[in-house]
Amino acid sequence: MVSIEQQIEEVLRQIRPALRSDGGGIEFMKFDHETGVVHVRMQGACVDCPMLQITLKTGIESTLKEAISEVKKVVVE
Repeated sequence: MVSIEQQIEEVLRQIRPALRSDGGGIEFMKFDHETGVVHVRMQGACVDCPMLQITLKTGIESTLKEAISEVKKVVVE
């Protein structure tokens, strides 16, 4: 069986090319099974990007929530 962490990593793998095209990246840190929170670290241009919160909520979080029902929220460490 595929773990939630593996599922999250697979979704992020699909998102990464779009982030890379803008000079950024994302690293999966951990998933909290009790709260449904995914912890990520942004990389490159994403770190200081003024659009980070929009990208995080409408792109990354919504994609993860749609693909994995256990995911409730994504936060940046």
